[in-house]
Amino acid sequence: MPLRELSPGRFTADFNRRPFAIKHDLAQHPAFALERLVELARKLPADAVEYNAGDLPLTQDPKSTPRTGLSVEETIQRITECKSWMVLKRVEVDPTYKQALDDCLDQIEPLAPGMRTRRAFIFISSPGSVTPYHIDHEYNFLLQIRGTKQMTIFDPAVLPEEAIERFYRGEHRNLVFDQSLADKAQTFDLSPGDGVHVPVNAPHYVLNGPAASVSFSITFRTPEGDRRSAVYQVNDRLRRAGLAPRPVGKTPLVDRAKYLGYALYARAQKRLGRG
Repeated sequence: MPLRELSPGRFTADFNRRPFAIKHDLAQHPAFALERLVELARKLPADAVEYNAGDLPLTQDPKSTPRTGLSVEETIQRITECKSWMVLKRVEVDPTYKQALDDCLDQIEPLAPGMRTRRAFIFISSPGSVTPYHIDHEYNFLLQIRGTKQMTIFDPAVLPEEAIERFYRGEHRNLVFDQSLADKAQTFDLSPGDGVHVPVNAPHYVLNGPAASVSFSITFRTPEGDRRSAVYQVNDRLRRAGLAPRPVGKTPLVDRAKYLGYALYARAQKRLGRG
């Protein structure tokens, strides 16, 4: 069982409410050696590999993120010196990484009813690189494999509803960092064998340590999470129509009505061949 210190009581109390630390036994797994990651990157489609310069500010305009001029293979092979950041997406298409993903999430599934859409990502970053302030829509456990990093995670409540709605509209994950919110975060020091749970929509940023880093991100979704995503999309449309929608989670009955309306609309669009 690769995950350790996964207390059912702690999980029930904190899952998707606040970040918490866990331990894992994947740090020595041969699939995460740099040579093996080069092989993996060669197999993945181009849109499953995202990489850029790693010397970035916490607030980064995604339209002007600098590149390094290196190829994917060169970036991985020279990761200790090339000042880069890379993510290999949907790596569960490779049976080795799917097995690692399932070994972990099979432990979590009894504690997270309705788990579906399992996904795995591998982050490869140079010494001192930065992952800018951003949010993600999946339930996430980040497992540190190689090197060290600091991950600073904020409560989703620090974000205005409009910012989350824009994300679910399809805008980029990067956000504008507000230094005045610094005391509303938890910082986790991650070394090989350490992991941390990141709640959905919890804004966070990452500062890499003095050595090259490899991290394995295991994610999943649930019906409840997908319903909340839909309500954010409905609220975005209402706001752009000049209304002031109630925040997601404020009134469960209103959220349910919005979701049902969204589901009926989506079903109608699908029947008309538009979705």
